[in-house]
Amino acid sequence: MNSFETFKHLHKNTAPLLIGNVWDVKSAEIFQTNGFRAIGISSQAISNALGYQDGENLPFEELLRVSKRITDMVNIPLTVDMEAGYSRNLQGILENIEKLHDCGAVGINLEDTLPGENRSLVAAASFAETIATVAEHIKKKKLNIFLNIRTDAFLLGLPNALEETQARAKLYHAAGADGIFVPCITDSIDIAAVVRSTSLPINVMCMPDLPGFKALESLGVKRISMGGFFFNKIYDQAGILARRIMKEQGFSSIFS
Repeated sequence: MNSFETFKHLHKNTAPLLIGNVWDVKSAEIFQTNGFRAIGISSQAISNALGYQDGENLPFEELLRVSKRITDMVNIPLTVDMEAGYSRNLQGILENIEKLHDCGAVGINLEDTLPGENRSLVAAASFAETIATVAEHIKKKKLNIFLNIRTDAFLLGLPNALEETQARAKLYHAAGADGIFVPCITDSIDIAAVVRSTSLPINVMCMPDLPGFKALESLGVKRISMGGFFFNKIYDQAGILARRIMKEQGFSSIFS
């Protein structure tokens, strides 16, 4: 199997696919070395690492450059968070997907909210039309891209988040999505309900109250990702170490 076929197959196992979220080659190599079977560029992590705020503020050329470098250096499949597509028109989104494909990515996350201070859901029917156009383009161009659609009702904390997510999952499935990503969902009952709403693989994300991997497997979850949390933890620890060096006026903490 090629990398794309391997990636698709990893969504069909009983055990969920654990995605290591990366921001550069070194982080990608660490996950590969430690047994992860796929990696994904986190938009928050790569943006913050390069000095930008999340929300499509990172120049798309930088995302392409890092994506290509990662796929040149690691052997496991790479999926890329392209937020709302880095364009407000369909043709621009399609062109950007092709560029990521040409860099070696085998999957993308595309979300149903637009970046900005007041993030809100795009109308479901309108976004389903976008998905349908994207899915048809992928098929027509024979692009090896897994189309993971992120829906943000739980991220936004909507009072009807479960019902909205279930309805959108069904609509996005019919439009041609390959998977559904529901960030910030943590309740087992909610997770099980979303899983039952579609036969597509459901992707959940690291959160403080997220059940353990075995529990998620029993709920039918097929993919687990980290968002920017791994990146944040790494740099929190780097900050602690930097403060110790300054306080102790020496480098002993590096070697302890």
